[in-house]
Amino acid sequence: MDIFDFGTLAGWPAWSIAATTATVLLALLFVGAPLWAFALVAAAMLWTFGAAWWLAVLVAAPLLVLLLPPLRRALLGDRILHVLRSAGFLPTISDTEKAAIAAGTVWLDGELFSGKPDLHALATAAYPDLSDEERDFLDGPVEKVCAMTDDWQVHERRDLPTEVWDYLKQQRFFGLVIPKEFGGLGMSASANSAVVTKLTSRSLPLAITVMVPNSLGPAELLTHYGTDAQKQRWLPALAEGREIPCFALTEPTAGSDAGAIQARGVVFRDERGVLCVRLSWNKRYITLAAIATVLGLACQLHDPENLLGKGPFPGITCLLVPTDTDGVQLGRRHDPMGVPFYNCPTTGKDVVVALEDAVIGGAAGVGRGWQMLMECLAAGRGISLPATSTGGCQLALRAVGAYAAVRQQFGLAIGKFEGIEEPLARIGGYTYLLEAARRYVCGALDAGQKPAVVTAIAKFNATELWRKVINDGMDVLGGAAISRGPRNLLAHGYVGTPICITVEGANILTRTLMIFGQGAIRCHPYAYKELEAIAGNDAAAFDKAFWPHLGHVLKTAVRSALLGLTRGWLTWVPVGGATRPYWRKLNWAAAEFALLADVAMGTLGGNLKRKEKLTGRFADWFSWLFLASATLRRFEAEGRKKEDEPLLRWAAEHAFAEVQKAREGIYDNLRLPGLGHTLRIPGLLWARLNAFGRAPSDQLGHRVAKAITAPGAQRDRLSPGIFVPEDPTSALGRLELALTLCAEAEPVQKKLKDAIRQKLLPKARTEQLLDQAVENGILTAPERELLQRAEAARHEAITVDSFTLDEYLGAARDGADSAALAARD
Repeated sequence: MDIFDFGTLAGWPAWSIAATTATVLLALLFVGAPLWAFALVAAAMLWTFGAAWWLAVLVAAPLLVLLLPPLRRALLGDRILHVLRSAGFLPTISDTEKAAIAAGTVWLDGELFSGKPDLHALATAAYPDLSDEERDFLDGPVEKVCAMTDDWQVHERRDLPTEVWDYLKQQRFFGLVIPKEFGGLGMSASANSAVVTKLTSRSLPLAITVMVPNSLGPAELLTHYGTDAQKQRWLPALAEGREIPCFALTEPTAGSDAGAIQARGVVFRDERGVLCVRLSWNKRYITLAAIATVLGLACQLHDPENLLGKGPFPGITCLLVPTDTDGVQLGRRHDPMGVPFYNCPTTGKDVVVALEDAVIGGAAGVGRGWQMLMECLAAGRGISLPATSTGGCQLALRAVGAYAAVRQQFGLAIGKFEGIEEPLARIGGYTYLLEAARRYVCGALDAGQKPAVVTAIAKFNATELWRKVINDGMDVLGGAAISRGPRNLLAHGYVGTPICITVEGANILTRTLMIFGQGAIRCHPYAYKELEAIAGNDAAAFDKAFWPHLGHVLKTAVRSALLGLTRGWLTWVPVGGATRPYWRKLNWAAAEFALLADVAMGTLGGNLKRKEKLTGRFADWFSWLFLASATLRRFEAEGRKKEDEPLLRWAAEHAFAEVQKAREGIYDNLRLPGLGHTLRIPGLLWARLNAFGRAPSDQLGHRVAKAITAPGAQRDRLSPGIFVPEDPTSALGRLELALTLCAEAEPVQKKLKDAIRQKLLPKARTEQLLDQAVENGILTAPERELLQRAEAARHEAITVDSFTLDEYLGAARDGADSAALAARD
């Protein structure tokens, strides 16, 4: 007997029935329909095609099991949970890792990880501007302190000038994030970021000095977790600069492995019966420590008498210690790449403080230190270093673009040579992208989100791209970049980028562990719930997560296949115009990413944590999906300016080329247990024949390079947040003046060249032809004057610093004396 008796639709061929059924099921999978929808459709189709009763039973039985949780758990779920727990399938996760994973919130990263991102949410996410009050601060005190600071002198004297320190305190720069009711400025994340961006464009030591007290440290911790008494005691003084804070976390044996902290605090009662803590520590790399008046400290707290009722080892705890307390030792400095900001070791021995006063949050804060730090970093990591990197890139864009336009070789501006256009395009494209990511992330933070994975993406990629931009800038400027002095705008950024790459989670760790290693658990729709359920042996919670997860994998596989076959054309895109094809591609790439991530997690289990080369490639894929969405959002938010399309296209195409690179690397190296490199050949073949994208074309790079070498509104939009001095004798002022004059003089210069080609003038240097050109009526007197001014400005702009031997050796002696003094102290 045929399985179909065709009682209802007699005459339908079997292939037609199969094709119709498959089409309907695939459509349901593609749109992510729930299981009950499949059951209803299956019942309807069985009835429609008049299926034999035994086939109906065969289909209905498993559907019934899957639809009824008690039956599903009894027959399948409990057994699967037991097997997973017995096999040790999940990775071993320390308490500090658990706190890091649980910290913060999931934002649009969850959309991208789902494999079915809400493109409308990505395309309309908050992209806030500054308030009038914040804008006034940026245009007033920030502008003024930049003008007061000479970065060359800061490096020569190894510190900010006294008047700059005083002005920073007077204008409450150290209270940017402190609420107004405590005397601070109560700025948004966007404003905090904008301040750091602008300060960086003037002086990295200035930016670091301001950003550290407003990042992870006493003020941030007190604002969120401090007792009322602690807030009243410390926050007004910190906002006014009467107290200078630092925060001591890193130790010689505890860097990335925070669980290895050796700093120790022991709880005891003093002779008055007051609960106290006796502290000892040895910390290093602590910014501002040498001049701090209050030390934030992370330590392992011990309570041998269980005076707090939390056991003998309550865990990592954060405390505030006045630095004039007996036993605190300060005064020494590290020398991080010669960048003169205060970065220091500190030690303490038998330092006694009252517990309720010192522990942030009082007794309730005991053992919560790591949670506090991770929650603050979940937001703060997306502000300071991305802002620093963006400011550094915008300064490089402005300086390198101007230099490439005014510096000539072989009678032509070097920016017009294709070999120079290549790095110029990267500088322009990366800078456009970084400002997009900075604004995008700050929009989430301003809305109250604390997206730990997104801020890790921002920190890692911003600092890495700054390193690439500064290297490209050094290559373009050549000798002018390696000759240090007051005229050099790149050298200090070049030596400073490794600092930003190292702090707040070294980039190797951030890429291989945080972005995907922790992100795969935190951002996945079901993995974190499954992890908690398995760890807690919670069969009901496991059942609620595991079966939807299986359905999610199946749906994602279908979406990935269909989107791949159509190159994203099945995507509904909420916007039109230039960004439309990139949103399609983003949807497609997100679906395949989600599928491969599930394959890796489902087959490798706990071993995936140790496959850091693999997790690094997944992190790259995930990062560039996010950066692409930020780029697309910026273009939409700024009104889809036609002249910015080359920048949009360059950044988006570069992003998908990076996604493609990570994709191929995963297929080439993903080794499945028991199956080996099964995916290698078909996966690589599929990836290369159906690529997400390729690197931006030479023609597109030409248009981006042209945009950053021409004065005007577009160039200003590419560097909106930096300090541009009005003084034409400053380093950047000289370049700006030369660029403006050379651009104005370009039509006049063309007249001279045309006259030479027509043999109306002899071949000679421009300055040698000017008088003859006027006499012959080729140029007017004002045109001659304009060319003379342009040539003088060009010469001044490309001049590099030099020193007398006494000046040079005097600086060396001063440095040696400072080093000797530091060693003696």
